[in-house]
Amino acid sequence: MVGVDNFSKYGPVKRSFDSDPRYRLVEGDAKDVELLTKLASECDHVVAGAAMIGGISYFHEFAYDLLAENERIIASTFDAAISAHRLGRLQRITVISSSMVFEAAAIFPTPEGAQLKSPPPRSTYGFQKLATEYFARGAHEQYSLPYTILRPFNCVGIGERRALRDHDVMSGNVKLAMSHVVPDLCQKVLKGQDPLHILGDGGQVRHYTYGADLARGIRLAMESERAVNEDFNLSTARSTTVRELAELIWRKVHGPDRPLNLVADQPYEHDVQMRVPDVRKAREVLGFEATTTLETMLDEVIPWVKEEIASGRI
Repeated sequence: MVGVDNFSKYGPVKRSFDSDPRYRLVEGDAKDVELLTKLASECDHVVAGAAMIGGISYFHEFAYDLLAENERIIASTFDAAISAHRLGRLQRITVISSSMVFEAAAIFPTPEGAQLKSPPPRSTYGFQKLATEYFARGAHEQYSLPYTILRPFNCVGIGERRALRDHDVMSGNVKLAMSHVVPDLCQKVLKGQDPLHILGDGGQVRHYTYGADLARGIRLAMESERAVNEDFNLSTARSTTVRELAELIWRKVHGPDRPLNLVADQPYEHDVQMRVPDVRKAREVLGFEATTTLETMLDEVIPWVKEEIASGRI
């Protein structure tokens, strides 16, 4: 297994698998077609996951860069995959898309295929992620490159830190340290914010899915012949509002007796109100179900955020 990273988001980072003898990390740019072609030619599968990515504030701060940079990355990746496939070894490309392709969907739960029947995403990030799916379909149509499209929903796990390009944004009396809602609410509660600030009225519905569950879903799709030239939503089946998430975090940190008071901050334009996937296809075709509960995820994330605060990294 080979990974490519230019460390542009956080700077150099160490991962638990860096020393695994089955893994090789190449420091390089995913826009380097020559490099990617060389590496892809030595592999039987390419996972297209490189991108500028962040939370809701990121969509506004880098509206143009998200579109332009991610288009360059995905075009280079597909150029390399097409060339490697022609050379004979590469069998398939798996595209990591996003639930944001359903930004304007009006059908809930939202099934695969709804992205073709809904208005286009309003955010440049969602629009570009939809474009990655068209890259996959176009490369198959013209060059017979087999593909699989996967759409993770609201990945939760440890490891997110302040990106190098982030600037300070205040949420009440606490600086936003992370782009995504779960670690951000954890750090605000742990820092003692009371009342707790949330974006909007907290009625936004999300499906918080554990990163390890998503990794298993990606592996199952890569290994399945039934996934060739198909697309899948990868997600927990459980719906949770932001208010419910805030309540869970608050109770885990402060216990059952301290009352939770919320302040609704002005929401961002692209803060989608409903993001509810239909997960039947992944279950029926891949045998995939996301089984880790949100409570279990928080039992991992809260201590990690607490340690990061204590060390001064958040």
